[in-house]
Amino acid sequence: MAPRIAVVGSTNVDLITYVTRMPAPGETLEAPDFRIGCGGKGANQAVAAARLGAEVVMVSKVGDDAFADTSLANFRRFGIDTAHVGRVPGVSSGVAPIFVEPSGENSILIVKGANAHLSPADVDAAADDLAGCDLILLQLEVPVETVHHTIEFARARGIATVLNPAPAAPLDLDVVTKVTFLTPNQTELALLTGLPVTNEDEAIAAARTLVEKGIRCVVVTLGAAGALVVEASGVSRVAPVKVTPKDTTGAGDAFIGSFARFWAESRDIAAALADAALYAADSVTKPGTQTSYASAEEFAALKARRG
Repeated sequence: MAPRIAVVGSTNVDLITYVTRMPAPGETLEAPDFRIGCGGKGANQAVAAARLGAEVVMVSKVGDDAFADTSLANFRRFGIDTAHVGRVPGVSSGVAPIFVEPSGENSILIVKGANAHLSPADVDAAADDLAGCDLILLQLEVPVETVHHTIEFARARGIATVLNPAPAAPLDLDVVTKVTFLTPNQTELALLTGLPVTNEDEAIAAARTLVEKGIRCVVVTLGAAGALVVEASGVSRVAPVKVTPKDTTGAGDAFIGSFARFWAESRDIAAALADAALYAADSVTKPGTQTSYASAEEFAALKARRG
């Protein structure tokens, strides 16, 4: 039986411009390519999990514009349950202008739009469907009070949670330490703990303070250097997968969404993280965000090729 995963998070439309370089202030440059795609950290993670065969319930908000129609159709195309994706009258959908350089590195602006209207009441309205899930995924492109409420909701019902604390924002540490998995980068970890995180030793020390407060596992993402995994039982590493990047947009979401799906089925943290690292690395070899995410069959073939 496929794992059932809920995502309480953002839905955006990505406006992707491929540039030869970023323009200087006041400068106009011609860009070689432009694409429109579906995104938002919540939606991206939902699609990654769904592409890998999970049953996914999305709790989100969209506006009353054409972008909303695009997002809803996209969710349905991947078999994601949209019963709890509401429209907000008179408000734009969330959008993300993204600028991708030849190296594959990207710069992103986020306009929350309707995402700012996702409320604790929306989570309560989805309670029956959320209660039947193996895991709930959360990020910070929606109001923090909604994230806090969802963590408390899940904890009270014994549902595992993954919090991807991005983009970085102040959080209530007493609530955050109730999550099962926390997946910060170094900047987010420093903001959350108030401790310096400039190297691996400092990252481990900061992550340990969170594990001591109750988080089962802190996965500190290090980009191309892989990740550190800090648990009460010790520290391990997720080795990076070396590829030639074409577009890194959405790679972090590929990692989180695929980890959620792999762990929800196997309950093996190390194996799930190793597979997630490979899944995310494969995504950066292809253009776009959700369009770069492999299906379950494609990922199985990739693993077979790599032995």
